Amino acid sequence: MSTSTTTATAATPSIGSRKNGKNWHGTKKAFRPNAGLTSYAKRQEARKHADAVKELEREMKAEHEAERKDMTVSPAHIQRIKDRREAKEEKLRYEKMAEKMHHKRVERLKRREKRNKLLNS
Repeated sequence: MSTSTTTATAATPSIGSRKNGKNWHGTKKAFRPNAGLTSYAKRQEARKHADAVKELEREMKAEHEAERKDMTVSPAHIQRIKDRREAKEEKLRYEKMAEKMHHKRVERLKRREKRNKLLNS
């Protein structure tokens, strides 16, 4: 009878007490990242889906670009509008600075910024 009980206990490994004595904590298991859990077929399917989405995006961008080029407004006119808006914003910014600072200092800052703009462009 004792031989059958010893083989039964040997088959199920006993955990015993933990080395640090914290028996109320769960046992640690090996770290298994999710990388190996998705099958190759699933990854291929996801890749195909992503490629299809990218192709659709490319088509939409090309269509949008074609519409933009078909516009009757010339690129030079668009550039003039952008330059005018930029100048207006800059003028407004200098006016706000002039409210806070002395007039001569604002002029000096204007000249310095123009110099830097010319050097950087």
